[in-house]
Amino acid sequence: MNVGIFVLLVSVITIVSSDPSDEACLTHLSNSLQDSNKKLDDWTKNNFAIPCNDSTANLKGATCNNGRIYRLSLNNLSLKGTISPFLSNCTNLQSLDLSSNFLTGPIPPDLQSLVNLAVLNLSSNQLQGQIPPQLTFCAYLNIIDLHNNRLTGPIPQQLGLLLRLSVFDVSNNHLSGPIPVSLANRTGNLARFNSTSFVGNNDLYGYPLPPFKNKGLSVLAIVGIGLGSGLASLVLSFSGVCIWLKVTERKMALEEGKVSHHMPDY
Repeated sequence: MNVGIFVLLVSVITIVSSDPSDEACLTHLSNSLQDSNKKLDDWTKNNFAIPCNDSTANLKGATCNNGRIYRLSLNNLSLKGTISPFLSNCTNLQSLDLSSNFLTGPIPPDLQSLVNLAVLNLSSNQLQGQIPPQLTFCAYLNIIDLHNNRLTGPIPQQLGLLLRLSVFDVSNNHLSGPIPVSLANRTGNLARFNSTSFVGNNDLYGYPLPPFKNKGLSVLAIVGIGLGSGLASLVLSFSGVCIWLKVTERKMALEEGKVSHHMPDY
């Protein structure tokens, strides 16, 4: 066979074929999502089989590189449903943006298989459960944005091991416990995160959140309670003294009356 023809055939096969992992990833993701507004009308079985023509994607919100899905941007599409754990099959994925939808359920720990992932944006949904510490295995993560969800539990201290992390936002959730030192007090050339990354979690406390406002009563409340208790004690003490004096005065008057009654007249 002519070498030129062979190279051409290989190129055609590469273009029209797809990775079976990507196909499984997209199929399961589609099944886990509810697209009531038909924003993803080209997300069909045929396109899942061949989602990419080299670097051109056949699916809305998808971006391809060398015949593989490497970016999924399905933000602000009013999607409902859950995040499929089979997203882990899109092993070439570098950016996942499902923000500003109505997704519920947990963040799948299976995302740890996305070893090339650099951007994870799941913000402004209704996600529940804890932040999976397994995200630490995504060593290339630059951005973790989980703000405006319903996540609970502590912030995994292992996330501080992500050396490339430059954006971290878990504000406005239901997280609790101390902010890991590995995220709060980063040194050297590592990115530092201020209080805006953590605000809006009533049971979360520690630097860089302001003191006395992150857990328990504020200073003003404590001072107010102290002053109120002191004033109440003072009033009670004064009232007690007044009552004691009144009783004593009355008792003395009675005693005086008894004495004068028994004294003889001269």
